[in-house]
Amino acid sequence: MKIAEELRQAGCPVRENAPMKEYTTFRVGGCADVLVLPETEEQLIAAYRLCVERGIEPFIMGNGSNLLVSDDGLDGVVLRIGPNCSHIESLSETDILCTAGTKLSDLCLFALEHSLTGLEFAYGIPGSVGGAAFMNGGAYGGEMKDVLLWCRHLDQQGNVGTLSGEDLKLSYRHSVYAENGFLITAIAVRLQKGNQETIHAAMRELLQRRVDKQPLDLPSAGSYFKRPVGNFAGALIEQCGLKGFRVGGAEVSEKHAGFIVNRGGATTDDILRLEDAVRQTVLEKTGVCLEREVQYIGRR
Repeated sequence: MKIAEELRQAGCPVRENAPMKEYTTFRVGGCADVLVLPETEEQLIAAYRLCVERGIEPFIMGNGSNLLVSDDGLDGVVLRIGPNCSHIESLSETDILCTAGTKLSDLCLFALEHSLTGLEFAYGIPGSVGGAAFMNGGAYGGEMKDVLLWCRHLDQQGNVGTLSGEDLKLSYRHSVYAENGFLITAIAVRLQKGNQETIHAAMRELLQRRVDKQPLDLPSAGSYFKRPVGNFAGALIEQCGLKGFRVGGAEVSEKHAGFIVNRGGATTDDILRLEDAVRQTVLEKTGVCLEREVQYIGRR
């Protein structure tokens, strides 16, 4: 595609016909026509603005930890703000700035190194800070809204801006960025001074809880279904006797029924067919209609 060469000329790393299974934690999906892999916030801005100038709306992805890509792949341009686009620095004794592609785990370790508390809940979440801000990610009683100070972004015309406080509209797995279509390029968090040993102990404890309860040894996209009001998706699925249920290489995890895992050789179609079977069974047996939390993208 012509845009691929233009992006290269603008100094942006580009891969054509890129297999998306290499860039998602589910390890499934077809190829993207053009995959842009910026290494700095400046390259990210340049790539996005070039797409805007050419009338192209790129698909924005982070670490690929909440994505299910079609087996038939993706048309157009995918802009991946992943670990290759990572930078962290201190703004003050309690404030940290990082680019959107930074891994949450790396931000947590940076906070630990500086004896800052407030991000322990995020340690072990397999995503980027941009994605976590976009969906107000959280776990174990903590959410990004507890620490998020501001987000820097590009609007749909490529202009740089920031949003903070109530303007971020942070709620359960939601932010204003799910509404406005802006691209998060960097975030700042405000933490509190703490005891390094206490912070480290909390991080180890929460990570061990993840290891004990979640199928971290198999490819997945984390919790597959949204939490129903007043209930838990995993509990309902287990109640219906679906632990270990398979379609092709896709399986309802035997360790945690809220996870669909790739047991090996799964396709996106396997996962979608398994999802349909789980949803139908849970609806028939409990009356609860489960909603997918993982985002499906690509050709249909």
